[in-house]
Amino acid sequence: MRVARQSLAGRAIRCTASAGLVATLAVWLAACTTPQKLEPPKVSIVGLQVVSAEVWVQHLKIRLRLHNPNDRDLPVTAVEYTIEIAGQSAASGSYAEKFVVPAHGDVEFDTSVTANLAGALLRLLTHVPRTLVPYRLTGKITLGEGLGRIPFEEYASITP
Repeated sequence: MRVARQSLAGRAIRCTASAGLVATLAVWLAACTTPQKLEPPKVSIVGLQVVSAEVWVQHLKIRLRLHNPNDRDLPVTAVEYTIEIAGQSAASGSYAEKFVVPAHGDVEFDTSVTANLAGALLRLLTHVPRTLVPYRLTGKITLGEGLGRIPFEEYASITP
């Protein structure tokens, strides 16, 4: 009888240890899968070059800068954006090459965009000279590693 008791006590200890291990693993996995709250990167236009232009359509090369305000690297898989000038939709584009923006760091990249600046140019021509003209840059950044998509919105001004 004594041997049976030790065997039952040993099983109880093993079951308790296994249950503790399973509970620890469950908490650890839950912490790993909890989505992090990421701040939207600051996106800005740092360069613009006209590639070709027709009356109603212009092809531009735009250099964008992404600044990552987060404490972790951002694995970017795509960027989609729209530019409004003086309240008028002027251009939209996308970039689909993968890159990583380091924590608290910057990355710049060139992207091609097709624009219709006719409406925006009319607004600029009627604008008071030497005053700032506002533009708005909006879009979404698609992240890898299951981090989802982050919307962004930036306002700035240019002098025509």
